[in-house]
Amino acid sequence: MNTYDFRNLSHADFEDLARDLIGKEMGVRFEAFSEGPDGGMDGRHSKGADLIVLQAKHYAGSTFSTLKNRMNREKEALHKLNTPRYILVTSHPLTPLKKKKLIEVCGSELLCEHDIWGPKDLNALLRKFPDIEKSHVKLWLSSSSVLERIIHSASHTFNNITIGEIEAKLRVYAPNPSLDAGQKILEKNHVLIISGSPGVGKTTLAEMLAFAYIYEDWELKSIRCLDDGFSSIDDAKSQIFLFDDFLGRVALDRRALSQKDSDLYKFLNRIRKSANARFILTTRAYIFEEARRSSEYLASPALDISKYTLDVGLYTRLVKARILYNHLVVSQVPREYISSLLKNGLIKNVVDHKNYNPRIIEWMTDEVRLGEITPEDYPEYFLDVLNNPQRLWDTAFRDHLTKRCQHLLLALFFCSEFGVKIEDLAAVYNSLHARLCVKYGESYGPKDFEESLKILEGSFLTILNKNVYFINPSVKDYLSEYLNDFSLIYEFPRCSVRSDWSKSLWLFGKEVTKKDVNQLLEFAVSFREVAKIFLELPVWKRNETSYGYSLSIAGLSNMDRILLLLEWGEISKYQEFSAHALSLSRNPIDGLDPWRDGDETVELIYKLRDGGYFESISDAYEIADALECSFKVMLENSIASDDLERISDAIDYWGVHLNDDVKDVFLEIIQREFDDVSEIVSDIDSESTLQDHINMLKKLGERKGLSESDIERAIEIVDSRICEIQEEEEELETHTPGLGSRNDSSDQFDDVALLNLFTPLLDVD
Repeated sequence: MNTYDFRNLSHADFEDLARDLIGKEMGVRFEAFSEGPDGGMDGRHSKGADLIVLQAKHYAGSTFSTLKNRMNREKEALHKLNTPRYILVTSHPLTPLKKKKLIEVCGSELLCEHDIWGPKDLNALLRKFPDIEKSHVKLWLSSSSVLERIIHSASHTFNNITIGEIEAKLRVYAPNPSLDAGQKILEKNHVLIISGSPGVGKTTLAEMLAFAYIYEDWELKSIRCLDDGFSSIDDAKSQIFLFDDFLGRVALDRRALSQKDSDLYKFLNRIRKSANARFILTTRAYIFEEARRSSEYLASPALDISKYTLDVGLYTRLVKARILYNHLVVSQVPREYISSLLKNGLIKNVVDHKNYNPRIIEWMTDEVRLGEITPEDYPEYFLDVLNNPQRLWDTAFRDHLTKRCQHLLLALFFCSEFGVKIEDLAAVYNSLHARLCVKYGESYGPKDFEESLKILEGSFLTILNKNVYFINPSVKDYLSEYLNDFSLIYEFPRCSVRSDWSKSLWLFGKEVTKKDVNQLLEFAVSFREVAKIFLELPVWKRNETSYGYSLSIAGLSNMDRILLLLEWGEISKYQEFSAHALSLSRNPIDGLDPWRDGDETVELIYKLRDGGYFESISDAYEIADALECSFKVMLENSIASDDLERISDAIDYWGVHLNDDVKDVFLEIIQREFDDVSEIVSDIDSESTLQDHINMLKKLGERKGLSESDIERAIEIVDSRICEIQEEEEELETHTPGLGSRNDSSDQFDDVALLNLFTPLLDVD
């Protein structure tokens, strides 16, 4: 049994241990708190009339006077807690005399001797509750005996490892659910493949798991090739094998993989059949999936390799905060730098950043790097690095992905940021992939999309409900830099098969070419082919359902297409673009839609007829006339109240060039809105929506020139509907039993807790 001085634990780690041990001894659960506005509660147990407050003071390397002075400063706040019982836990070695002095400082009415726990008391509890010792991996792994055991176990196969390196990695490690999940997979299947994106902590997790087995007297075999594994395995011994980045670049070379995958298959089966062997492998997710697609052995149903796989990289807010906290402590980041992060709550922006990654955290807390910037500039520089993910994704994208996988990511880049249906992405990919492969002399096949999607899922992509998204916004940020190359994106318009993809590509390309007028002109001309199919690509998609069908957006609206065509025509001076715009204005696909086209149509008609907007479009007036005819047809069909108000606002602002007959049709629609108000509001069940409807009626009534009495009559009908809803709600409340308050025992890591976690790092003691 180890005896600990707890010096290698951070303040936060020591608080966790104190809560677990004292809670186990007392048979209660302590809620977690941090130092700060809560008055110093590191733990609280509250049940009925019982209230127990626990405070942990980590002063293993400090003098007793430091601890005593700190308690003296806090005693007023502690008395304000007015708790029946207060427990003090400290890592500073205690004697009966020291306990007496602490009681004198705090007051005997607050603190008694048996509620002061020192390191000897904590070690006694650890002996009593070995399960707690085992769960606090950073505690036992930091002991000299375990570290020596690791070094000895790995001496022949991991020659470069040092105790210092293990200690450093351990101190920045933040325990998370992946540790338990990984161990469960190992025990069940004897094999664990840790897969994830660059920099998410695959190697660290693998080492923590391996060290846990060493603690149980297993022998570590850190191997660099499968030959090492075959020559080292011994069924008479308990052995844990560790193979970091086991595929490396092999998956990029199918010939090399074909020479290795059978060996891997054999070794995995060998491990599975041994009661005394465990095998941990790490790999970048995209390489792993490429290997599975390329290898008949790894894809074999008999092996079912997926059940050995653990994907890592998803961290809770608390885990992310603890990783940052640990790095700040280990790297001994000066207080003035931490103070700058805490100022105005900027540290929250780091922890919650969309591109948060442990590798960036390590990079930005490195003591060498701190010398490059001042404390005042540190937060801004930190966030700038998070905003620029190039270091994370560049090597992975350029060196580790095949062209077919790269092309899939490029295709997805110009799809909606809210995800794209797999079948829609496939259409874009197949066209883009084929063109790029032909241009650059690459081979391609009919299964490329399916295989690339499976390879990239879990590393660069995520798939949810048949929609594809980037796994992290930082991937798209990186690709934005990569695609900032006119010679590359110049090829893309020619293979565009979707209208919305074309618009996204055009907007991006305008930024790339904005400093070169000739490039911008060339880029506009390159959309000539897709401009033709704008006249036939669907606007809506029909989805069959159990109750009939529904419609979903399938591409750009008619107005968005016309506006794009006119913009390309203005820049390129190619008449065919405006000719397509005229055709689409005369025969909009499925007709103009009030929701998607209504107000924009009014604005464009004004600009086409005004003469100052589209000077180089020779048939501008003809397009305006065609649009107005289509707009009139749209008005003569049913229009929802919300759409009616938006169109009314547009006519009020842009309608000066509309013909009178169109305005007359619109005024008739307003009149129908008042005539049918009872029927319209009968289907509305929201008070706020009805109130908005009243405001709309006032606006439209005034524009129509209705009398005040006509407007008031309509408003009274809406008010009556509001009263009906209120009566229905009161009736429902009367007959609905109260559910009571929800007892949620889960710990919430809010902004206050986040800031309080880091506050002790500014303590001068």
